Amino acid sequence: MEMNVSKNDEQVVARKAGGLNPAVIIPILFAIGVCIYLFVLGNPGNFKDAEKLGSGSVAFSSVEGKDIHPESFLGIIYKGGVIVPILITFMITVIVFSFERYFVLGKAAGKGNLDNFVVQVRSLLNQNKIDEALEECDRQQGSVGNVVKEGLTTYKALSHDTTLNKEQKMVALNKAIEEATTLEMPMLEKNMMILSTLGTVATLIALLGTVIGMIKAFFALGSGGGTPDAAALSTGISEALINTALGIGTSAIAIILYNYFTSKIDGLTYKIDEIAMSIQQSFAEFN
Repeated sequence: MEMNVSKNDEQVVARKAGGLNPAVIIPILFAIGVCIYLFVLGNPGNFKDAEKLGSGSVAFSSVEGKDIHPESFLGIIYKGGVIVPILITFMITVIVFSFERYFVLGKAAGKGNLDNFVVQVRSLLNQNKIDEALEECDRQQGSVGNVVKEGLTTYKALSHDTTLNKEQKMVALNKAIEEATTLEMPMLEKNMMILSTLGTVATLIALLGTVIGMIKAFFALGSGGGTPDAAALSTGISEALINTALGIGTSAIAIILYNYFTSKIDGLTYKIDEIAMSIQQSFAEFN
């Protein structure tokens, strides 16, 4: 018997291809992060004696970075050093891919209330109204509806099949539902690894910036002999703390959003499993 899942190959390819491509998006976000660091945070207006720095960016001014003093919070962040644009990129990446996951998972949830859809389909299955259940799946237009539709289509085909015994039909039905679920999961879980990775890596990169800042601070402490350079010392400590704050903030947001989207995916898979069990029970009762 030919499985019905194969009939929707073009839709499957489209679902797998959905979402943002990290290989393209992340380099673009890095370029944006560098521009934010240079031209937003590094804007001369964020520093004292801005008229001496000219226009554009502090990084391209003729004044040495050690001689400029921040006048705003953005200028303070700029003084965090070369690790800051990387951390900015991480933050932007978390935000962009979080929005992407939000819209993709929202679309995967389909139209209408998902709980009502589950109750309605289970009620129709208890009455052996397969055609009406299929119509509900067409109206739902989500991942749960896609999987349930494949299961119900296979249900109908198996109910008219005379070549298989009941046990073989149950195995074939279960396999069809599992295959349909497997085909939906890549779209649901795509790019989740990025949020998970940044939740850890952002802290490590921030730690690197913290260490660099502390090295500068202790160097200033030692190079001054009996009278340490207080300005250089405070600059190094400030750089360390800025990197720590950016990294911890990015990591915390990434972990929170990752757990939120994971719970949404788990909720969808739970609904699929709930209806799949009802399909199997209905088939065992009426066939």
